[in-house]
Amino acid sequence: MLSNIDSLLASHAPSNSLYAELMAHATGLPNDELFAQMIANQIGGTGALPPGLGLHEKDFSALLARHFPGIELAIRHAKNTADPRALERDDVLGLLLEHRAFSDGSEEWMAEIVTVACMANDHLWQDLGLRSRDFLSRLMKQNFPALAAKNVHDMKWKKFLYKQLCEKEGINACRAPTCEYCVDYLKCFGPED
Repeated sequence: MLSNIDSLLASHAPSNSLYAELMAHATGLPNDELFAQMIANQIGGTGALPPGLGLHEKDFSALLARHFPGIELAIRHAKNTADPRALERDDVLGLLLEHRAFSDGSEEWMAEIVTVACMANDHLWQDLGLRSRDFLSRLMKQNFPALAAKNVHDMKWKKFLYKQLCEKEGINACRAPTCEYCVDYLKCFGPED
């Protein structure tokens, strides 16, 4: 059954309409709401996730079928190209998968999606297309609870993940990812008033 998503997309409806449509089809599984936010905002042009949330086409289709049955989205995935950050991407993905909760299969998709978003330049919750940092904290606690429990000082999540990678490698001075491009650069590195 094809829902009225095509008419929503054709009319450039706000991401809230698509989000509502996705949630109307949600199955009540963990991550439904988070995936709905990401999909709606990615299609609406918010966040840094590529089409299909950065998942392979078959995985994105499986995600839709499992979490939002009845919803079909035609997504044009980019062609695979050489990834200059492949080693970094593998490290982030490995860290997330090592700490997954093992309570729902969607944690693997979530690890892939979070990894893709870590390669972008803004705060992780913004790159993921989530509505606030609180949703990202929920995502981390739900999918990667042992890792989330280590963030005792409420460090920004992307910075925290990279700090974990540096500590794992025994590197004490670890540069925050993509700081020079962040919209909050001056808040972190500007003069103190």
